[in-house]
Amino acid sequence: MFGVNPRGGLVGPVTTSGGLAVLVALTWWHPKTKLLLVRSLQRFVINPPVRLLLATGVLPIGLALLETTGRRSGQPRLTPVGNGRDGNTFWIVAEHGLDANYVRNIEANPNVRIKFRHGWRGRWRHGRATILLNDDPYARQRLLCRKNPVRLINSAVVRVMATDPVTVRIDLDATTGLGSSDASRV
Repeated sequence: MFGVNPRGGLVGPVTTSGGLAVLVALTWWHPKTKLLLVRSLQRFVINPPVRLLLATGVLPIGLALLETTGRRSGQPRLTPVGNGRDGNTFWIVAEHGLDANYVRNIEANPNVRIKFRHGWRGRWRHGRATILLNDDPYARQRLLCRKNPVRLINSAVVRVMATDPVTVRIDLDATTGLGSSDASRV
């Protein structure tokens, strides 16, 4: 994650553990600094290649692509999220809570789309998002992980990167598949 030693050995795991320890310590001592650090890491290093994979149809197991409408621009905004689908409900634990840009977009316009794995292919579904301020995001993660153990990886990353997590519930529309207008927005 943070450090990789091409020859193997302990440097990679020790560096990674040190980086994770710094993030955990920042959660307690200076959450705003952690928010800026994690947001920059996600925005410029992690999310671009993941977003590209998801947009081109390669859906890594355990991930989904959330499309919100920009609260200022009105343009579609794509954000990789953990795949929290449970029937016709999709759950997201937003690690930065109300400070996350996609959560702010949801506050302004709760109509969203989610692209998630269905068999070997990705499928878009429309839905309506609700931010649940009184829900315990960690309990929600545990419940989702019991239903699908693949979610454990995303859950662990969210816990380490989180500053002020909040749960987002998306009620998916009953209709499935892509219409012609949706296909052009992918």
